[in-house]
Amino acid sequence: MRSLSEVAEEQENLARDKLDSFLKSEFPIGECPRILLSGVAATQITQLARTNGFDLIIMPTHAGLFRRMLLGSTTAKVLNDADCPVLTTQHAESISPRQLQHREWVCAIGLDSDAQRVLRYASQAAESVHPNLTLVHVIPASGPDQPVELDLEERLQSAKREAASRRIEALQAAASSHALVSIAIGPIRDMLTEAARILRADVLVVGRSPQSGVVGRLRDLSYAIARDAPCPVLSV
Repeated sequence: MRSLSEVAEEQENLARDKLDSFLKSEFPIGECPRILLSGVAATQITQLARTNGFDLIIMPTHAGLFRRMLLGSTTAKVLNDADCPVLTTQHAESISPRQLQHREWVCAIGLDSDAQRVLRYASQAAESVHPNLTLVHVIPASGPDQPVELDLEERLQSAKREAASRRIEALQAAASSHALVSIAIGPIRDMLTEAARILRADVLVVGRSPQSGVVGRLRDLSYAIARDAPCPVLSV
């Protein structure tokens, strides 16, 4: 009867062989180190990235029917716990990997205290690959439980647009950004994913909370966007 250590060693060797043979032409072993770890995947990934000072983690979301239902517990936990930006994109085992184009980037921009950090990151990252960068800000529409006269609603929306435009102009000046700006009204997730689809975005940049710990970085909105977006999502 084989010992537990022998079984564990065999499993590790099999995992190592599988890892070393994965996408060898796209990621040559001599140029791209391959690290095999054991334990809870999300914990190991975030700890490795933190210890080694990684600048970016790239992970898949679920594909197909279940992609609309959940993001994947490992990906969700990494998005919540990682200190560095995380790029998520649809998982597909049946297609060959293709190079990510950088022609159109969309950055979801809010008006809160974290907006300048997100804008500065998106602007600086875009400078390195030279895409067109569009900032999209979404003003939530009044819900059915908030009846407002049509004329008053139009005036409120106009005032909100003007205020958002002034705030974004100030944010761009502070971040030395000159991106195009689009202001939409409606459900935030739907408007952002639709904007990414219309612009045929190659990347959608969204902000996560800079706070870790019990509060966590990942919010329901960030989760839904990363899950449903028609393009890779860079969560910063």
